[in-house]
Amino acid sequence: MSDENRGVFAISVAAEMVSMEIQNLRVYERRGLVEPDRSPGGTRLYSPRDVERLHRVRDLLAEGLNLAGIRRVLELEDEVDRLRRKLARR
Repeated sequence: MSDENRGVFAISVAAEMVSMEIQNLRVYERRGLVEPDRSPGGTRLYSPRDVERLHRVRDLLAEGLNLAGIRRVLELEDEVDRLRRKLARR
């Protein structure tokens, strides 16, 4: 696992990094917008990539999208990234 994908930040640190409430991060996880790692004890651990994704969620919220719309945008962005990587390998 790359360092970018390794969970290292506790939920309180991640929330502070993106200027959000901890409860919001929990909601975003339940809605499938972010998938933090878990420690063996069950503590959420956010990676730098998760924090980047939370910034994107915040930006999309500011643009007026609801959580269902944000989820769809993130899915499409992930698909575009996947296809670009696939194309670059050819």
